[in-house]
Amino acid sequence: MGVLAALVAWGVTGRRNVGLSVAYGALAVVMPAALFARGMMGRFSSLNPATAAVGFFVWEIVKIAVSVTLLALAPRMVPGLSWLAMLIGLIVTMKVYWVALLLVPKSVKRKE
Repeated sequence: MGVLAALVAWGVTGRRNVGLSVAYGALAVVMPAALFARGMMGRFSSLNPATAAVGFFVWEIVKIAVSVTLLALAPRMVPGLSWLAMLIGLIVTMKVYWVALLLVPKSVKRKE
């Protein structure tokens, strides 16, 4: 979705830096989320409920730190950064999570 939003922004404005700003905003959401998901799949995060809770909080802190770091590095990483376009990329990418949740089937059959 972030790539599509970046291409639309680039196409509508005709400015490459706007497309790159939207793409970087999407990356600032997707990369930390993927890191969080990978961390939660680790062996220690599923030992017992206490370690799962601690693992959740640790990986959430890592996710926030990576997000803040990516946002702080944005002016260096994207030449001619458009902060508004990057914010739009962030918001569009975050809202896609809700669309994905709405598309999940209501009843999932379990194998017993």
